[in-house]
Amino acid sequence: MPVAPLAVEVRRTPSNAAVCTLSGDLDIETLEPAREALDHLLAQRPPALVVDLGRVDFCDSSGLNLLLQTRMAAAEADLPFHLAALSGPVRHLLELTGAKAVFTIHDTVDAALPADR
Repeated sequence: MPVAPLAVEVRRTPSNAAVCTLSGDLDIETLEPAREALDHLLAQRPPALVVDLGRVDFCDSSGLNLLLQTRMAAAEADLPFHLAALSGPVRHLLELTGAKAVFTIHDTVDAALPADR
């Protein structure tokens, strides 16, 4: 069975916050583009980093691990890190594992952005 690719889109808001939108499957076979984008964004130290997960169709433990590692790296850099627009599969995984408690989660990307956007 072919693996669905993961699409990664990064944009900056007027306040220079970074929004990383992931689309497709976030799993062991597809997560490298997301890892590269998130590592690059962390190195740039934007005023906030938001990961839009509304278009993620599937997320396995390696995808969750990437999000947890990114959260920890952001915390070490004193960089606000938020998850937004969780898809059903991502929400289920975070609830099932208890990881939902360690993330700052917003219903929409706009809600996750700093007030001055």
